[in-house]
Amino acid sequence: MTPEALTPERILEATEDVLRRYGPAKATVVDVARALGVSHGSVYRHFRTKAALREAVTERWLQRTVDELAEITGGSQRPAPEKLRQWLSALFEAKRRKAGADPELFETFGVLIGGNSTVVEEHIAELVGQLSEIVEEGVQAHEFVPVEPQGAARAVFDATTRFHDPAYAPEWSKPGIDAEFAAVADLCLRGLTARPADESAG
Repeated sequence: MTPEALTPERILEATEDVLRRYGPAKATVVDVARALGVSHGSVYRHFRTKAALREAVTERWLQRTVDELAEITGGSQRPAPEKLRQWLSALFEAKRRKAGADPELFETFGVLIGGNSTVVEEHIAELVGQLSEIVEEGVQAHEFVPVEPQGAARAVFDATTRFHDPAYAPEWSKPGIDAEFAAVADLCLRGLTARPADESAG
């Protein structure tokens, strides 16, 4: 490949392949350049450091999950409680699928979390933002109790951490994990739909 034909997207595609082949600890920019048939300097013209390249490929990889969940957030007229449950289930399945089918890139994600990467912070902010939209829909439709959507969304996200944080990935294939997820999701939904005792009695 000539340097002129090199694009950020082609570099990111090659980087994913290199990460899968060698893992985040051993993969280098030289490996990426070799896979593309260019000098490592050509790669650095698009991504100034190895860390920047790793963040970019992780962002691209994470965006697929964000896009998948966005279809649930904005593409349905179903009741908010049903949409919330579907969204939480889809997030869990997406993370579990990535951990099982793409372990090297999933490990890269875990490395970035340890490094307090802004990519990870932005990813979480996008997910919480989607949750906030669902909660706000539920409040507006009187399907959820009156709550501040952003705060409630963050609480739900934190309550389900075990089912999307890479630190818990080894647990995701254990027997009974689906029932445990359902129990936490049920608890979150009950908290959002519960009415005060005096209101329900009236």
